[in-house]
Parts: sequence; structure tokens; C-alpha cells
Amino acid sequence: VRADAERMLAALALPRAELSVLLTDDATIHVLNREHRHKDKPTDVLAFAMREGPHARRDDPLLGDVVISLDTAARQARERRRALHDEVRMLLAHGLLHLLGLDHRNRAEERRMTARTDLLIAAAAAVNKARPRGRRHGWLPR
Repeated sequence: VRADAERMLAALALPRAELSVLLTDDATIHVLNREHRHKDKPTDVLAFAMREGPHARRDDPLLGDVVISLDTAARQARERRRALHDEVRMLLAHGLLHLLGLDHRNRAEERRMTARTDLLIAAAAAVNKARPRGRRHGWLPR
């Protein structure tokens, strides 16, 4: 997941951006979804942007948090007949785009978000072929 996120951020020309990723269960994401979105159910991914609001700085390297439910991701992966890692990669890309202000409230936004998600997935998939080595990033512990 860390390598996927690094590659996605590089593809977005944000290689120095900071991102927090939490892989959790349905119970935890249910609580977060209820508290922050007023939806009393688990969901697959939540994004908490740090670059939103009246006092946000657009040049701040801290993008925010992406929270992914591994329980929901596993169910969706089975339904879609794909590997769990592929589902998590898609959810990471989706959450990251939400952090950057994209949404899917209508068909046009949905098409735009799907196309960009697909590009980020392709960029992340390249990690498996040539995993970058080098500096340690501060947004996810080793």
C-alpha cells in the first residue's frame, strides 16, 4: 500500500506530499462514517482532506487521511473477482482523489473520477515491476 501511494503521488506530481493511510475493519469505519458523514453504516473508503475549508493552505504538503475498510474491500474483491490488493489499490486511488477535491455527484464527475482512478491504478501497478528504493517517507511507519 505504501509503494502504491508513493507511485500515485508521483504520478500526480506530488512526490513530497504527506498522506496518512489507515487500513481498518468495518466496525471502526462505521463509527467514523457515522460521526463525520452522518451515515450509520460501514463504507469502503473515507477521505479526510487537510486542504479544505476557509483556513486551508493549498501549498500545505499534508494532504490528509484515507481510511480503508479491509472487511468491505475483501467483500468487494470477491464480488468483482479480483485480488484484495487490487481492490485496496483502487480504494486508495479513489480516496486520494477525494483528498484533492474530486467527487462523483453526477455522471460527468463520475466519468472524470473513474478515468483518473484508472490512471492512478496503472501508475501504482508499476511498483511491482520496479519498486523504488531510497529515502524513507514520514507518512507511514515501516
